[in-house]
Amino acid sequence: MNKISYAAIRSAFAIVLGFILILWPEMALHYLVITIGILFILPGIFTIIGYFTREKNEETKDNTMFPLDAAGSILFGTWLLIMPDFFINILMYVLGALLLLGGLQQIVSLVKARQWARVPWGFYVIPSLIFLTGILIVTYPKSSITNAVVVFGVTSVIYGFVELINSYKFRKKKEEIDTVIDISSSDTP
Repeated sequence: MNKISYAAIRSAFAIVLGFILILWPEMALHYLVITIGILFILPGIFTIIGYFTREKNEETKDNTMFPLDAAGSILFGTWLLIMPDFFINILMYVLGALLLLGGLQQIVSLVKARQWARVPWGFYVIPSLIFLTGILIVTYPKSSITNAVVVFGVTSVIYGFVELINSYKFRKKKEEIDTVIDISSSDTP
């Protein structure tokens, strides 16, 4: 897979996630925490099943300990299932941090793109707004969780479309530059 494919996957995921968060903010956040809980429980269950169904021989009988990390994973996942609202407050900080990182990543990509193309200042507006939205969500996570989720959803959709546009525009420009033949190194007299 080339870099444009990764950008397209990242963009599609951001757009789909954004629309889900816009359409069903309370439900999406609640089910996201429950899904994370299930994702903690399943590996723990598989590890414990593997522990009890493993082949026992004389060498490993004394050395193998009960997988405490698997039990901890199951307990934490169960806690997430039982008390999702508690973790929604924590999740707001995580979502804000994701916006901070996403906006920063786009700004850095634009700065790098300046090596082979002119990048107008307008291209920096949306990534800067994404970054500022992340700061607002991290600073005021409890003021209105639903509004923050909708804002995160809208910002996620915008991020996805801007990522697609930027990757297409600058990949095309870079390919044009890479296909230019350097005539200074030819054998002309």
